[in-house]
Amino acid sequence: MDTTATVSAVETVGRDTYALSFDAPDGFDAEPGQFVKLGTEIDGESEARFYTLSSPTVGDSFEVTVGIDPEEGGEFSTFLAAAEAGAEMTLSGPFGDQHYDGEARAVVIAGGPGVGPAVAIAERALDDDAEAAVVYRDNDVSHADRLDRLVERGVAVHLLDADEELADAVAETLTGDDGETAFVYGFADLVADAQSAIEAAGGDADAAKVENFG
Repeated sequence: MDTTATVSAVETVGRDTYALSFDAPDGFDAEPGQFVKLGTEIDGESEARFYTLSSPTVGDSFEVTVGIDPEEGGEFSTFLAAAEAGAEMTLSGPFGDQHYDGEARAVVIAGGPGVGPAVAIAERALDDDAEAAVVYRDNDVSHADRLDRLVERGVAVHLLDADEELADAVAETLTGDDGETAFVYGFADLVADAQSAIEAAGGDADAAKVENFG
């Protein structure tokens, strides 16, 4: 789908991290873990980036979580950080098949803005009467309130500093039970470490659903 979407709300959910909610265009539907392409025109030039959904479902609205690097972020990142309700952007998608698809147990390993799809998938799994667990590695915790609510609902949530090894937390989280699927969302170093940790825990990294942010 190629259309436009209007920002309905912007919330700061962590250090240099924002959750942008959009009014869902007619006919738009997506699963947690899929991503969309958002764009706008800045100084006469078209700018666009891909962002993974952080809402467990799409109804009247959907959400993406955006991490802004204040030193390396470009003009579009600056635009998103300053966005307010009523702002319009171009919207394409959804894209990607590395998303929640009714798995009986979802184990999500995430870093940085990958916390968005992590909380979305875990929430959706619980809403579907499935199981979920989250391993999140970052020095600054984003979506802390949603992670706290997941813990209250019985989800095992492991919060690690950016320089901590994933192996122990992943080994504690993976059960090897039928229907269990590992999901990985983050930048290249997180993805590589997660795949190694899955293998070390006796899992199959090739069977994991992985979204590498680059």
